[in-house]
Amino acid sequence: MKIQSTFFTCLLATITFGTASAQDKLIYKDATQPMEVRAKDLVSHLTLKEKVALLGYNSQAVPRLGIPAYNWWNEALHGVARAGEATIFPQAIGMAATFNNDLLKQVSTAISTEARAKYNLAIAQDHHIQYMGLTFWTPNINIFRDPRWGRGQETYGEDPYLTATMGSAFVRGLQGDDPKYLKVSATAKHFAVHSGPEATRDYFDAHVDEKDLRETYLYAFHALVVNAKVNSVMSAYNRINGVPNSINKTLLTDILRKEWGFKGHVVTDCGALNDVYETHKTLKGPVETAAAAIKAGINLDCSTVLQQDIIEAINQKLLTEKEVDQALTTLLLTEFKLGFYDDQNAIPYHSYGADSVHNEAHIALARKVAQQGMVLLKNDNNILPLNKSKYSSIMVVGPNAAAYDPMVANYHGVSDKVVNFVEGITAAVGPGTSVDYDLGCNYTDTTHFGGTWAAGNADVTIAVMGLSPVLEGEAGDAFLSASGGDKKDLSLPASEIAYMKQLRKVDHKPIIAVITAGSDVDIDTIAPYADAIILAWYPGEQGGNALADIVFGKVSPSGHLPLTFYKSIANVPAYSNYNMTGHTYRYYNGPVQYPFGFGLSYTSFAYTLQDGLKTNYRSTDTLTTTVKIKNTGTVDGDEVLQAYIEYPQIERMPFKELKSFKRISVTKGDEQSVTIKIPVSELQKWDLATHKWKIYPGSYKLVLGSNSQDSKLSMDFAVAK
Repeated sequence: MKIQSTFFTCLLATITFGTASAQDKLIYKDATQPMEVRAKDLVSHLTLKEKVALLGYNSQAVPRLGIPAYNWWNEALHGVARAGEATIFPQAIGMAATFNNDLLKQVSTAISTEARAKYNLAIAQDHHIQYMGLTFWTPNINIFRDPRWGRGQETYGEDPYLTATMGSAFVRGLQGDDPKYLKVSATAKHFAVHSGPEATRDYFDAHVDEKDLRETYLYAFHALVVNAKVNSVMSAYNRINGVPNSINKTLLTDILRKEWGFKGHVVTDCGALNDVYETHKTLKGPVETAAAAIKAGINLDCSTVLQQDIIEAINQKLLTEKEVDQALTTLLLTEFKLGFYDDQNAIPYHSYGADSVHNEAHIALARKVAQQGMVLLKNDNNILPLNKSKYSSIMVVGPNAAAYDPMVANYHGVSDKVVNFVEGITAAVGPGTSVDYDLGCNYTDTTHFGGTWAAGNADVTIAVMGLSPVLEGEAGDAFLSASGGDKKDLSLPASEIAYMKQLRKVDHKPIIAVITAGSDVDIDTIAPYADAIILAWYPGEQGGNALADIVFGKVSPSGHLPLTFYKSIANVPAYSNYNMTGHTYRYYNGPVQYPFGFGLSYTSFAYTLQDGLKTNYRSTDTLTTTVKIKNTGTVDGDEVLQAYIEYPQIERMPFKELKSFKRISVTKGDEQSVTIKIPVSELQKWDLATHKWKIYPGSYKLVLGSNSQDSKLSMDFAVAK
């Protein structure tokens, strides 16, 4: 027995030592190896069952190989969302209104810092749960082509160039600048041609030709993939010309990977694979769908179709294990880039903790973004800014004056520092000024109002009206929407219009209207009853302070509209029409309430041409011009110089198109020089005959101003063949 025992002891030692040696040689554990090689090696050690289990968003641990349990589903549209305490920045559309790329990158840098910190804190407690990971399904870079779309508030507006520029800045801040590790993984969504209707998104078929697809709907995605190196792309629910996006090989492989060189992973929108056979009904069932998704280029499923049906797809010879290996290798590469398999001390973000979350610097940044994003739409007789010393009593009224939801929008975090509009105004004037508040009206009742008598007695009334995320937003979330999350028209609630009329009847003193919304609304219906109008969007946790900063002149308003405010919904094509003709300022030339890029200031600016354009350019050249901008008013302010191109009169050219912009701060009486550079290659358009990009020779014009209908300076030039 003793001899036998010694034998087994030696045998066990040999086995243990041999296993250790084998483990030491595992390539995926070697941090000096290329991450692509490590990911491929890790997949080679997995069983088929283990591989399949890793293809769903809630992937399970594989302890024998050191693969952690991980939930891929996280949101960070304007702050880390649905995960407890986090800084709540203005909604995306409000951030787009800043026309400030550098500021947006600061925001996403703060967001990714909080994300890393929250992840570190969760992992320290062995929590591997949804919304506490490092793979964020943001930004939403769909084009806000129709003002009825409830989710348009999540985007950067209607213009492809603005969307691409702002989206790229956001991605760079999220993913960080470390040469080896991602700070977090960003996701460009929803790929592609996805902007409503919400109610039919799970089976809607968007018909679009190659020209609109390339020039409008894919433009920002291309920029984020090629220039910003976004790590992930999310496919959309809808079909394009009959093919569901999540099984669309032309989009996900031919264009995204082969043409653009995308190396990251593709995730489905949640439940999108179920839609393929349940609502689109383009395939027979889940087995066929699982195979088609992998073959098209999907790597991760935000449902359970891949996890449940891939093995059967392989058994039916609809798919090979090699194809599964390729999909999973790309997916696991993201985990390597995030540092999941390396010494955490080597990760530059491993030390972030609670003091990195919702700190004073991030709160101050939220206030700055809200200041720069609010848009002054009307200011009769320069009633704004208000001089605090002239107003001893202020009445703040309206259904959104003290409400939480219009501050935080959708996909938001939780903050105990949210400052609503009543609180912001009250804090700004201090205890020596009388401030009264009344709800005034709700969203539906057109006959019963409150606070009108008090408003009549106050020196000035601030009426906070508009929409909220329960009236417009994503299907299901905007549960008070009359159209599945979308708007049926541009109208403000009838109760608010009636209330504004009533206020004007009893109040002959100044009325400042503040509108919350994430989209185009009919301002004209309340404009006659307000002396000034500020569009506040959904301004985040510091919205109340930011509004007060503008109202009382601490800062001059400088936000500009990232979308057209139409006169009527009758001016817009049918909601289901994805043809760009008649959509957005690029292809609509009719009457508007406010044009794309519009925004008033408390000061004024004069433009002087310093260096003009040449007469002729070739396709390899760059348009370069320098302009002096002088603050000719009485207060310091920010100007947003916008550069638009007008094209040769060829069929289906845009009327004009934003191709550069620059925000600058100019003190009163001073001037600054601004240089605009636009590569001639940016003027290319898709040629339907050759299925290629083409720069059309002919006469062009560069127009400089402060909105799409403003022409402070213009220069003609020609592009040669």
